Amino acid sequence: MNKDQFRINIRIEGRVYPLSIDRKDEERHRLAAKTVNETVSKFRNLFQDKDSQDILAMVAFQIALEHTELQEREDKSLFMDGLKDISDDISDFLREKVTE
Repeated sequence: MNKDQFRINIRIEGRVYPLSIDRKDEERHRLAAKTVNETVSKFRNLFQDKDSQDILAMVAFQIALEHTELQEREDKSLFMDGLKDISDDISDFLREKVTE
């Protein structure tokens, strides 16, 4: 373990998972664990007849789905930024042609 890393314990669904992480990433890891635990709690309330494996599978799917949706939005945003740049370039070109 290098000097920038340290060990933390993340608790998910009552189990402790020791991790070696960079110090700068601690908040992100703790927030991720909190998100998992909150989502587990939500699904436990909705599906009281399901066991832990089913609940954790639904949580993993929910988080993966949210991640996929976020990636799609980012991809569209990059595309729209590119279109705006092209539009600006065309406008600049046309302005130059008009002033000639």
